[in-house]
Amino acid sequence: MSQVQETDRFILEMNVDSDGFRFASSIETALIAAETEIQCLKETIKSVENLRPNCDKLDYALAASSGVLCGIIDIFIVEKPGESAIGDVTDQWFENRVTDFAKLCGWNGKPPSAIQFLEGEFKVPYDQRGAGDAGRIVFGMNPKNHHFKSLGHNPTLLGLFFSILDQFTNQSHFVSDGELISLQNADGNFILCGKSIPTKLFCGFVNWFKHLISDISGSSGSKGRGMGLPSPFWAWSNDIIAIKRKLNITASEFDNTINELALSIYEKGYDARFQGTQIIPVFINEIIVRLVYSIRRLVKYFVKTEKEERSASAIWKVCEPFSNPTVKRMLTVAHGTFCMMDLGDATIRAFITGGGTFNVTEFFLRLNIMGVGRFTISLYGEAKRAVVIRKAESEAQFSRSEKIIVENYLIGLKLLSELYDDKELVDFLNDFKNSDMFLQAFRKSVQLAELRMVPDDMILRTKSDIDLYFREGTRQ
Repeated sequence: MSQVQETDRFILEMNVDSDGFRFASSIETALIAAETEIQCLKETIKSVENLRPNCDKLDYALAASSGVLCGIIDIFIVEKPGESAIGDVTDQWFENRVTDFAKLCGWNGKPPSAIQFLEGEFKVPYDQRGAGDAGRIVFGMNPKNHHFKSLGHNPTLLGLFFSILDQFTNQSHFVSDGELISLQNADGNFILCGKSIPTKLFCGFVNWFKHLISDISGSSGSKGRGMGLPSPFWAWSNDIIAIKRKLNITASEFDNTINELALSIYEKGYDARFQGTQIIPVFINEIIVRLVYSIRRLVKYFVKTEKEERSASAIWKVCEPFSNPTVKRMLTVAHGTFCMMDLGDATIRAFITGGGTFNVTEFFLRLNIMGVGRFTISLYGEAKRAVVIRKAESEAQFSRSEKIIVENYLIGLKLLSELYDDKELVDFLNDFKNSDMFLQAFRKSVQLAELRMVPDDMILRTKSDIDLYFREGTRQ
């Protein structure tokens, strides 16, 4: 027995608090606790590993190939306004949607046209076109640019604000040559429906939205393609000038330059319809990459998984092409490749058109803003994911080290469970916890100190006194 005590000593978990001592009830309980802790550590490590993309060379090659294919579509099919092979298709699609919307609003399909019907039903006071209208006094405003210069025709939040403001006050706000211009009593016949402020606000929003739809394919008097709504991206150049002028801040030369550039490309046909055309290759790129990812994982799943083990939930978990970092990395590569080709083509065409000098207008006419925007979103996701991984890596490293310690502890517990009778250990621990022998001995020591006239503040009466004594050192 003495030999066992010298060579086979072991300690189970013992926690000390202000109320006393607590012991693990048995080796079996300690085993369960250790195994549970290991499982939690494994989940922590796995969660960090799942943040990393798991792309192989073929994934990268396929993603880049998709970007190249869609770049070719953008260069040779989308091109620029007036030369786009699919521009007429998208223009017709928008025109059909305007017709469908007019029918929903009560148009019977007879003259006047759908656009004229919507313009008549949803009138606004800021629809001056230039010649013959009050807008002829505005600097350079004409039917070719009034949708761009008129803030109420801009499909932005500030456009909505100025539309409702103009409808309440019967005004018309325009941006021209870096100035915010306001026409008072713009339309003497305009009356905003509604009997209270909330109802007028609602009617103002409805008028703004439905009037935008009537103008998305051009005005009723347009000849040919017509001037649709400005691109939401470029319309913000108007908003910046409008905000600055409302704050009595003079628009900078840079603001005016960007605004003039936006106006020039709008007058050449770069409107919301053409921006819709630019979405097509970006959307195709997105679909191809997600399909390629899913198909490859699906094939691997069927090759490696036995028929009786297959399930719909498992297939979806393996092939789901939306939330995992692998497909997001593939999308970054695909959209990056697409933007590289698009930027290269736009730059080359800008120099060719400019006769050796850089033609800024040509560059932005050919630049696919939607592709650049989608690539920017991917880059933001990559940067955010890198920050999260970096923060989680330290926790994962600690978990790996702790996992090794717990595994070794678990091996020791399993050996102990074979050497000792666990039931007897439980009885021993219960007897120790329930026995009052150590309490009696502690009380006797207190009584002995009192008999020896030990000062009251020097007597250790409670466990807290003992803890304090050993923390502060021997009392004098």
